[in-house]
Amino acid sequence: MQEQRANDLPTPAPAADLSVLLISLLKSVLYRDGDERQWAALLNLQARVRDYLAVLNLDLVLDEAEGYAFVKGRPEPADDDSSPRLPRLVARRPLSFPVSLLLALLRKKLAEFDASGSDTRLVLSRDEIVELVRVFLPDGPNEARLIDQIETTINKVAELGFLHKLKSAGGASAGLASYEVRRILKAFVNAQWLGEFDDRLAIYQTALAGVGTARKRQQDE
Repeated sequence: MQEQRANDLPTPAPAADLSVLLISLLKSVLYRDGDERQWAALLNLQARVRDYLAVLNLDLVLDEAEGYAFVKGRPEPADDDSSPRLPRLVARRPLSFPVSLLLALLRKKLAEFDASGSDTRLVLSRDEIVELVRVFLPDGPNEARLIDQIETTINKVAELGFLHKLKSAGGASAGLASYEVRRILKAFVNAQWLGEFDDRLAIYQTALAGVGTARKRQQDE
């Protein structure tokens, strides 16, 4: 009887699984559809992962509904807090203005897509993303250069993990390239931020108008 009860106990996960999981999370975002085995391991080892990350002053952000998980640094203590200020393991990287603009536009597009309830994956062509951005940029004499600048921004957003370039069939042209908008974007651009979107866009457009005027003056000189 005792032997039977012992066999009924759950087998603890190997330490190697925990190590691989922690290393993967520290390197990049973990998606359920990208590695179902590691995703299952994360759900099983979630408490232990959080304990290990806490030692490094990190938190686990896990969204089971959307299917992603990532690691972020804990908020720094307030000025009047006597707690020691620990060095940051996950560095904060300031985003350029074009990247911030594209992220805002993609987040709004994702909110509209979710409201329609048509599908779970938002896929946009390269041309559709270009059109999202170009309406907010000042007109310039060099159309090709403007498109190149937007493509550079698209590539940067993809590097950050908010866009996933899909494999094209039959060597499709650049204009037909497609990107999936990663739902992790919702964790970085929250509902409150989205509610202030129109006001933010007005600020963006004012800033862009100033940049366009400055460039025109330089060209005239």
